[in-house]
Amino acid sequence: MTLSDEELAEELTTDLGRAPSRLQVVAARFFHSAQGIIGFAVLALMFLLAFAGPLFSPWTYTDKDFTAFLQPPSARHWFGTLQTGADVYAVTLRGMQKSLIVGLLAALVSTAVAAVVGAFSGYFLGWTDRTLSWVTDLLLVLPAFLILAIMSPLFGAGQWVLFVIMLALFLWMVTSKIVRGMTISLKEREYIQAARFMGVTPVRIIFRHVIPNLSSLLIVDATLNVSAAILTETSLSYFGFGIQPPDVSFGTLIADGSRTAVYAPWTFWFVAGLLVVTVLAVNLIGDALRDAFDPAARR
Repeated sequence: MTLSDEELAEELTTDLGRAPSRLQVVAARFFHSAQGIIGFAVLALMFLLAFAGPLFSPWTYTDKDFTAFLQPPSARHWFGTLQTGADVYAVTLRGMQKSLIVGLLAALVSTAVAAVVGAFSGYFLGWTDRTLSWVTDLLLVLPAFLILAIMSPLFGAGQWVLFVIMLALFLWMVTSKIVRGMTISLKEREYIQAARFMGVTPVRIIFRHVIPNLSSLLIVDATLNVSAAILTETSLSYFGFGIQPPDVSFGTLIADGSRTAVYAPWTFWFVAGLLVVTVLAVNLIGDALRDAFDPAARR
């Protein structure tokens, strides 16, 4: 049952014995939302499956069963095997691990960059704003996919962190423009003007007052950037420009499975289904967080 904001506040006040903080109210709204609960539960299950699932299998993603090439699911190989004899269950969970890590790290880095660039641009204006806006506009018009494809030889085995950084560099620009506009409005608020008159440095004002007051936007943006980063990584890896062998990700597995999807569907549909479920769960969490921070959006 969905409770109104007044009922939630009254319930929290009764439980806590005091007026609830904004974070507690947001958390209560989130966990009273059906899509929030479903999204959180499904995503938690995906993480549990990705990182704990391999412990229950006798096979690792590097193992090969030379007695079972392209075999359907069985008691020996739960998701079947690939043409190379690799266990589909093991490589799928390894690919899920890598895609989830890449998505989370790229989302966090891109949101942090957007917050800093947008806040500095909106607070200082002048030449700082012009310079940062020029860089933002330049990155907006650059063909991100082509640049990442050209630089893909640098993303060799063990260099996936560099790939995450490059991916994050092309996800922050639109959010930074939103942050810039909100910062221009925020810096005229009384508490920021008071801090300025008290001699607080601009950098400290930005990190202690401006960015924290944009937390609702940044949290929702980071959540939605997870799915965007996962899909971008999947697309790049599908064409061979992302995670490089011998490592695997959703993209490399879908690329390999698409060649045999017609006559060996287990090589494709397990990983494709997990990708869809993961992205859907992240989007449900993002929508629920948006509604929790901004109840007017629901109405």
